[in-house]
Amino acid sequence: MTSHTAPEIQDMACHDARAEVRAVLESVCLPLSSLQARRFREDALLVTSELTSNAILHGGGLSLFSACVEDGFLVVRVGDRSTAAPHLVRQNPGLPGGFGWMIAQRLASHVSVDVQPEGKTVTAVLALP
Repeated sequence: MTSHTAPEIQDMACHDARAEVRAVLESVCLPLSSLQARRFREDALLVTSELTSNAILHGGGLSLFSACVEDGFLVVRVGDRSTAAPHLVRQNPGLPGGFGWMIAQRLASHVSVDVQPEGKTVTAVLALP
């Protein structure tokens, strides 16, 4: 399992989180030869990017990041400093963005939000192929 908490992740960016997820998937020897495995990896990396970028852009910065495989599932946890629960944003056609929360919900098997007084943790669970 890979896990980081503040202040150790102060400068962590989306690409760093994606690298952590890649390493976790490689550690369980997920063969990338099948189309299903490649699609899973792409989905897992996209969910990771969306959750970490949302935490950085809208949640006051990352306070926690972890990724591990538990009982046949990839579990990605992203914490930030905001107590506001994520929500769907009405898309403005003239502006980029606004799809991150929807993408995470559609690609993950399960997404949960744990709000605490100091911030929140979003957990995305993806079933391994």
